[in-house]
Amino acid sequence: MDQPVFLLGNHLVTTGEVAFAAAGLAFLLLFSLLASARRNARQRLDEADEQARRAEDLEARLVQLARIQAETAGRVQSMTEILAQRQGELARAVAERLDASTFRMGESLARASEATHENLNRLNERLALVDQARQSLGELSGQVMSLRETLANKQARGAFGEGRLQAIVADGLPRDSFAFQHTLSTGRRGDCAIFLPGDRRPLLVDSKFPLEAITAFREAGTPELRRQAETRLKQDVGRHIADIAERYLVPGETQDVALMFVPSESVYADLHEHFDDIIQRAFRARVILVSPSLLMLAIQVVQAIAKDARMREQADRIRAECGALVADVVRLRDRMGNLQKHFGQAGEDIAQALVSADKIARRGSRIEQLEFEAGATPGPADMPERTAPLSQAGE
Repeated sequence: MDQPVFLLGNHLVTTGEVAFAAAGLAFLLLFSLLASARRNARQRLDEADEQARRAEDLEARLVQLARIQAETAGRVQSMTEILAQRQGELARAVAERLDASTFRMGESLARASEATHENLNRLNERLALVDQARQSLGELSGQVMSLRETLANKQARGAFGEGRLQAIVADGLPRDSFAFQHTLSTGRRGDCAIFLPGDRRPLLVDSKFPLEAITAFREAGTPELRRQAETRLKQDVGRHIADIAERYLVPGETQDVALMFVPSESVYADLHEHFDDIIQRAFRARVILVSPSLLMLAIQVVQAIAKDARMREQADRIRAECGALVADVVRLRDRMGNLQKHFGQAGEDIAQALVSADKIARRGSRIEQLEFEAGATPGPADMPERTAPLSQAGE
């Protein structure tokens, strides 16, 4: 039965072995088919489970999505309501803002209109003031022209300077401290005399000034004309300084210095700036140049001196009154001492009188305490007792 079929190496393969091998192979094939079928069945089961799980997940997600959609719809609805409410509030707020803005704009326009009207009124007032200032300027120009004409005339210029001098002095000093056109023993007459407290020697002030020279100096257009004007100015002012020193400085009768009044601050400044030698010459001649402001300052110094003199005079009077008051107080103290002595003596007399009155009162009370029986004659045994109070009363 076992017939050889083929030779495999050194082994002779028989039909039985071949059949056995074929049966084993068929078995293996069947087993592999069963395993494959089982594996396929299990895989299909797993896929079915996976599909079922996916279906459940999908259903859960659909449910969740439906819930989310419902919540979203509710939120959208609430947001719609909120937006509608906010839109209403916004519309109301916008309307209120518009009303307020309109009201404020109306007020602003009203205030702007009032301010414009007020500014126009002020502008009209200022225009009126400008018109008045123009008229005043015209009047001032006329006055300046009149002043120029006045200054061009020597006599008028002298009267102008004397008028300024009198106005400054009369405004700053009491009436008994100055005199205009004061005449000296030499017959010279000063424009103004100022009397210092405690000294009857007057301080004389001259109000004349050679203005033509300073005018020529200012209007000189060339160096040659300027030098000529300087020479003329030095001569004129120097001559005037010499005249003042000769006329108004009288030893023993006037003060040691005299004042030359320059009625213009600018002229005074030009003299100090360009003509220092004239100032030094005047100082050596004991003549002091003063401008209106310096004259006012000198007047204030005189006021302070006069006030100090009056204060010293009043202080002397107060000192005398205080001395008299102290003497009166000393006399009052002496008299009060005498009165105190009289009161002390009277007090001693009153005390002695009171002592006597007390003694009399005690004796009277003792007499009242005595008791006498009617119709009874005192016996010898009763005498000491009756006589004892009388002896005490005698004391």
